[in-house]
Amino acid sequence: DKPVLSPSLFSKKIFPHLNQGRPVFFILIDNLRFDQWKMIASELAGIYRVIEEDIYFSILPTATQYSRNSIFSGLMPSAIAAILPELWVEDDEEEGKNNFEEELFRYQLTRKGLRPKWSYNKIISNQDGRKVNDRIRQLLDNDLNILIYNFVDMLSHARTEIGLIRDLANDEKAYRSLTRSWFVHSPLYELLTTLTSQQVKIIFSTDHGTIRVQNPVKVVGDRRTSSNLRYKMGRNLDYNPRQVFELKYPEKAGLPKTNITSKYIFALNKDYLVYQNNFNYYAGYYKDTFQHGGISMQEILLPVALLEPVS
Repeated sequence: DKPVLSPSLFSKKIFPHLNQGRPVFFILIDNLRFDQWKMIASELAGIYRVIEEDIYFSILPTATQYSRNSIFSGLMPSAIAAILPELWVEDDEEEGKNNFEEELFRYQLTRKGLRPKWSYNKIISNQDGRKVNDRIRQLLDNDLNILIYNFVDMLSHARTEIGLIRDLANDEKAYRSLTRSWFVHSPLYELLTTLTSQQVKIIFSTDHGTIRVQNPVKVVGDRRTSSNLRYKMGRNLDYNPRQVFELKYPEKAGLPKTNITSKYIFALNKDYLVYQNNFNYYAGYYKDTFQHGGISMQEILLPVALLEPVS
């Protein structure tokens, strides 16, 4: 069998569970590593049993704009840009890159001839989470409820920008502990506790992982080159090809390009890409931060798990 990639996640892991008399809650926690998932799973062990736990593979770049849009559309990014250009925002544009997930998912359902009763919910604060919990009776009437929780991704970015958070999550073990602390005190945990009394299916997954970076790699780009530290896309890139994975022909990997000569480069392992301007400052500032977008097992190999209440 082919491995499950971002575009086939719904088809392979979620759609088969619809129309079985139980509402499905698909919980996507943005930027969740497999080790963080295992921490969450251990907290649910007394009230949920894991029916199936698997690994699926994020597409490149391992960044929300690409991986999550691919999940919801069921398409590779180049296909989204070609078929639904109004729903694709290029790397060098200022507009939000994930504002059209609901529309992309609606397109996937139409394309596949599926007509479930469904809801889409994006939770970026505890207040959002409590509002979802207040609608639990309504959600139980749906065949499928999509719930996206952005806390772990926000934690990753806050760790880079806020010294106190960096001190609290100074390595992988501390990062897992902080994730666990968030989870057990979150509206998501309250929701899952409430749902134990219902006949439901819970599917946990994520869009990409993250890695703690250690080794700066010098690159040169122009004003329109993407700003991500684990990948760059542009037409005027200068770099050492032995230090990166390069995609000279993005279309062969299902990726769009903003210019006919645009290409992608990806950081490997624990490397991160830093422009030569103020190199030493930025190399020091971003060292030991958690980043995503590149190529590592932590970013690409992702959990997808089916759970059911114990009772």
